[in-house]
Amino acid sequence: MQDTAPQTEVLAENLARHAAKMAKKKAARDKIMATKEGEKGLVIVHTGAGKGKSSSGFGMILRCIAHGMPCAVVQFIKGAWDTGERRLIEENFAGLCQFHAMGEGFTWETQDRARDIAMARKGWEKAKELIRDPEIRFVLLDEINIALRYDYLPLDEVLAFLRDEKPPMTHVCLTGRNAKEDLIELADLVTEMTLVKHPFRSGIKGQKGVEF
Repeated sequence: MQDTAPQTEVLAENLARHAAKMAKKKAARDKIMATKEGEKGLVIVHTGAGKGKSSSGFGMILRCIAHGMPCAVVQFIKGAWDTGERRLIEENFAGLCQFHAMGEGFTWETQDRARDIAMARKGWEKAKELIRDPEIRFVLLDEINIALRYDYLPLDEVLAFLRDEKPPMTHVCLTGRNAKEDLIELADLVTEMTLVKHPFRSGIKGQKGVEF
């Protein structure tokens, strides 16, 4: 019969080394966390060519709802779409989350720049109203980066409002690809979604539950 004692000893040594390594890592992490005491309302940007910008923003909205935090969504581009997140919020959580669909589709669909600008302005005015509301803790500005990219809204005006008028404890998340560099500079938290592979390039259209 093979002696299992050496194997047991090796296993015990490996477990002890792992425990020591994790204890050291925890001590270092606890030391870092001890210096993080402040809280503030964040300006958050989700950008990049990859999928997940709006999805991540709506994930944060659901977190707020779960915590009983009043929140709001302003959609700048996808307002004409019947999306799952819009149905979910309006049918189940309207008491905690306002949903304002202000856009009418991507610019190549509307083919009316003047109308796009007017709708973007209307959305921005609603966004400012919601952000100023002291009861609302989180505001998602879905696809506003697209409106800024096409100059439907003045970037300087948006930056000045976020810098000077946003309440100190209100979080604001701005989604959409091609976020302006000045917005990225102003933001507290920026995530860039990197495109690695997408089924659209293989001829697969956007699908329910994945894209909308």
